[in-house]
Amino acid sequence: MAMDSSPAHTKVSLTGIKPTGYVHLGNYVGAIRPALALAEKYESWYFMADYHSLTSMRDAQALRHYTRSVAATWLACGLDPERTVFYRQSDVPEIFELQWVMSCVTGKGLMNRAHAYKAARDRNRENGVEDLDAGVNMGLYNYPVLMAVDILAMETDVVPVGRDQLQHVEYTADIAGSFNHLFGEGYTFKIPLPMVPDESTAHTLPGLDGRKMSKSYNNTIPMFGTEKELEKLIKRIKTDSVPVEEPKDPDSAHVFQIYQHFASPAEVAEVRARLEKGGMGWGEAKKVLFDAVNAELSPLRARYNELMTPGNTELDEVLATGAVKARKRAGAVLSAVRRAVGVA
Repeated sequence: MAMDSSPAHTKVSLTGIKPTGYVHLGNYVGAIRPALALAEKYESWYFMADYHSLTSMRDAQALRHYTRSVAATWLACGLDPERTVFYRQSDVPEIFELQWVMSCVTGKGLMNRAHAYKAARDRNRENGVEDLDAGVNMGLYNYPVLMAVDILAMETDVVPVGRDQLQHVEYTADIAGSFNHLFGEGYTFKIPLPMVPDESTAHTLPGLDGRKMSKSYNNTIPMFGTEKELEKLIKRIKTDSVPVEEPKDPDSAHVFQIYQHFASPAEVAEVRARLEKGGMGWGEAKKVLFDAVNAELSPLRARYNELMTPGNTELDEVLATGAVKARKRAGAVLSAVRRAVGVA
């Protein structure tokens, strides 16, 4: 039987956060805001996926810094540790023992079809590299198993994911199903469901160059730079050469596309009307955008800086408290799994 330590009426939502860089506005609008809203409906669990970062991170000091920075960002944005469980993946060793067990019931063919692995081989093929596995480490190859265990160890009901990450939840269901088929009389894993945002409500921000805001494109606007840095980056957003007095199409303008996520409906309507009528240039539009973004980020920036101040232990205490809760749940699952497979 699967265990359920959560209240009978509450389903568990799990969100993993990979600390490979600074959080930017696209992350804030597209991921952080909707993820935090889940706390209203679910028993929400969030974790810093620091071990996942090792597939590509090779700078220990940078990983430590980004882990703290990203965790501080989520707390500054409103993650309430009194209502959610917030922990660091590396603080829950039970996950990694459970990963070995689940690796032993996972077919290699399934891993061969994983998107990240196939993409790495495709890049080698396109670049004329004879060994298609060149540069592929076993962490990348086994990544889906660890992600599945992250989900299964916390008896998760739903996993918020974008469509490009849907395979991770599907793999989790497949891996759990394999275990249940083999050892289900001793323990049965709960099969999680993906929570994919409706395309009509999903939000993707354009970056400085107009493409999707992404660290891989180097076109992001970090959330917590200084005000001067924020203003400088906003001024760099790509615009067309339509004169000030000419009408403009707000919906095709990157400045407006970002602005509508940081202003009130009345303010958005006013700027839209001015752009469509003519008389508002891109310089003024960028100033309006900076004012709106900075107004929202200023108190969050202050909270972030407070959490990141050397000697402030609040962040460590939150993660340590979360780790205790995470280890308790994962430990119960692991104990049942050990008995089911015959090693306990």
